[in-house]
Amino acid sequence: MTEKVEEGVWQDVPSPFCGIASDDLTVSVKGQKVSVLENGDAYTASGFETPVTDKAPRVNGKVVTLAVAVEHTARLINNSKQTVISGLATDLNGARAAMALADKSRATIDHMNSVESFKNTLVLQDTGWMNTTLSEVKNRVDMLLIVGSDIEAGFPRFFERIIWPEDTLFGQDIESRDVIYLGKGPSGRASTSPEGKKAEVMLCDDADLPEVLSILRALVAGRAINAVDIGGIAVTDLARLAARLKAAKYSVVTWAASMLDFDHAEVSVQMVCEMVKDLNTKTRSSGLPLGGKDGEVTVNQVAVWQSGYPMRTNFNRGYPDYDPYLSDSLRMLKDDEVDTLLWVSSFDIERKAPASKAVTVVIGRSGMSFDSEPAVFIPVGIPGIDHSGRAFRSDGVVSLPLRQLRNSGLPSTFDVLSAIEKAL
Repeated sequence: MTEKVEEGVWQDVPSPFCGIASDDLTVSVKGQKVSVLENGDAYTASGFETPVTDKAPRVNGKVVTLAVAVEHTARLINNSKQTVISGLATDLNGARAAMALADKSRATIDHMNSVESFKNTLVLQDTGWMNTTLSEVKNRVDMLLIVGSDIEAGFPRFFERIIWPEDTLFGQDIESRDVIYLGKGPSGRASTSPEGKKAEVMLCDDADLPEVLSILRALVAGRAINAVDIGGIAVTDLARLAARLKAAKYSVVTWAASMLDFDHAEVSVQMVCEMVKDLNTKTRSSGLPLGGKDGEVTVNQVAVWQSGYPMRTNFNRGYPDYDPYLSDSLRMLKDDEVDTLLWVSSFDIERKAPASKAVTVVIGRSGMSFDSEPAVFIPVGIPGIDHSGRAFRSDGVVSLPLRQLRNSGLPSTFDVLSAIEKAL
């Protein structure tokens, strides 16, 4: 719903862009211009400050009214044997509208980040996991093990907000916290404590990380290892790491699936999760998968509570049918199984629809440019800037209310998808 908003400086603004849902931003609004004044990072600032350009929908490159664009999209879907609704970078209400449209049009639904998120989803479905929340990490962790991920690069404020906060709920001395990288190292100094305590780094190539993790889990379980060196890391060093994990009061093992860039990374995620279970027989340990950008966690939460399944679900039979291989939208597009692709990307102008032979409809952020003009382009507002909304953060347990900061006149993704559904 569009509300009347006033120009000025907004305090404690939540970010819909960062994944960990930082809610302490100070933002200036002057007309259509939005600027992050305090507590931003490069990724968040770009999200808020990308200017509004085109506001009018286009059909085959020609400017039309929203009603005409909606009707044309509905005709494309009605005439399509196989529609895929993907991208899905949107908020909670946008996700609900996408699910309703997929149900009515018997489409397949998938998220733009599913390649990464399914490295976690498959593990959860197969063996389960013992994971924690950002708040628990902030207030309790004494040892953080980062697996195969440069957290500083992907989540610039994670350390500032979660590991090195000014206060913790139980008065823990944050300088006593140990941070250890296994695999990749940090790209900056965010993982260094306020008083200069540096993170420890145990480097290995991505290709060696699966074996390193299997040896580490074996050592945690008390098994003897005859090897001297695994992927350039001494087994004696891995043994010391295993001993420290077992001695910690509350260790957390974290990873970003998008950074585990090797084949069958889900097996390594499973190894981490099983190791966490092993640790919990004697002490307390938890996993923490980091992600959530582009509405990834939000859309999966909505999909699960509405259909019982995550992404990669199709409605061809009139009911939700989940198949993580057959309903992989990238595979379907590559194999020319899609007639119409409806691509939703309301956060980032660079997240464009993949090239394919499918007729493409883009419901995206104002300012998107295209190598090939889509059949329909409908610019929409950004949740948390152009309209209010809700978005789940990385840990999936908290949905943050997003404020409307300006009156851009752009419709929300929910408005557009709901109108398309009604027009079918």
